[in-house]
Amino acid sequence: MVHDAMRHLDVARLGAAMRRLLLAMGTNEEEAGLVADHLVEANLCGHDSHGVGMVPEYGRAISAGDLRLGRPLRIDDGGRAILVCDADRGFGQVMAHRAMQVGIGRAQRDGIALVALRNSYHVGRIGHWAEQCAAAGLVSVHFVNVVSKPLVAPFGGTRPRLSTNPFAAGFPAADGRPPVIVDFATSRFALGKVRVARNKGVAVPPGTLMDAAGRPTQDPSVMFAEPPGALLPFGEHKGAALALTCELMAAALAGAPVQAGPPPDTAIVNSMLSLIVDPQAVGGRAAYLAAQTAVHDWICSQNAEGGVDIMLPGEPERRIRAERLARGIPIDPATLAAVEETARKAGIDNLLQV
Repeated sequence: MVHDAMRHLDVARLGAAMRRLLLAMGTNEEEAGLVADHLVEANLCGHDSHGVGMVPEYGRAISAGDLRLGRPLRIDDGGRAILVCDADRGFGQVMAHRAMQVGIGRAQRDGIALVALRNSYHVGRIGHWAEQCAAAGLVSVHFVNVVSKPLVAPFGGTRPRLSTNPFAAGFPAADGRPPVIVDFATSRFALGKVRVARNKGVAVPPGTLMDAAGRPTQDPSVMFAEPPGALLPFGEHKGAALALTCELMAAALAGAPVQAGPPPDTAIVNSMLSLIVDPQAVGGRAAYLAAQTAVHDWICSQNAEGGVDIMLPGEPERRIRAERLARGIPIDPATLAAVEETARKAGIDNLLQV
């Protein structure tokens, strides 16, 4: 019944509508294009938590002054392989795109670049930045922290302390093969996925949430109650340890804000530390691509054994992308209503109506 209520929207039409809405919200042409493309691509890949459903949050943040439009990316590099960038709470999809552009150029010149992006508003789907680097033939690793309302309980705890601090990595491949893209939150679910579940009226999987009293629950609404519940780290102590690693690498190491108490405001502030490497500067590009191909083929060799379907990281997204390009992007009624309300506030009626 929930599936039947979904509306499937044409990709190009949805992208054009998002650009129109973002311009009406006060962004410039570059911001509107980069943010709209990123949001729609997240939906295309099946990550609806980071798709167009974020627009109402962005509208609220712009009105509150938490998200600042038209900001330049300030870069301090001194000609070195280390680049420290400050986003001044500008649109994360714009700031991360610019930071990766500079980092890619530096890695192509020097063989390696370390890019610290500080004080950005929500940078969106982290795998997008690994994809940007992989498209340039570069390997990359990305650590991200989130300074906002705490969401995730530490291992063994019951109250939220850190956020969903994601990790990503990207590995280009040879012979026209798609890259391997690793991208995951260090919590069992990202908050956006819990929001999507609430909007669809479905439960989250067991082991994902606890309520404010510390009791396990599958009810996504507990994360939006007062007091709120808490997300659980994936893999118990392992996910919790990686979340802490992201906090210290992305923020503490870069002199960026850390989550060390209640946030001072309602913003979603991300910092990201990215290591970008040219394989040619390490073991040689040809040797890397040959080794990557050999590992890929060895892992996936089980596909021919009794019909086993082995997928490497990034493959589920590519399959969903192909399906949604053909059928359209599904949007649940609650998300659709929230986007339409944001559009009305920006002076646009019936943004997504046929």
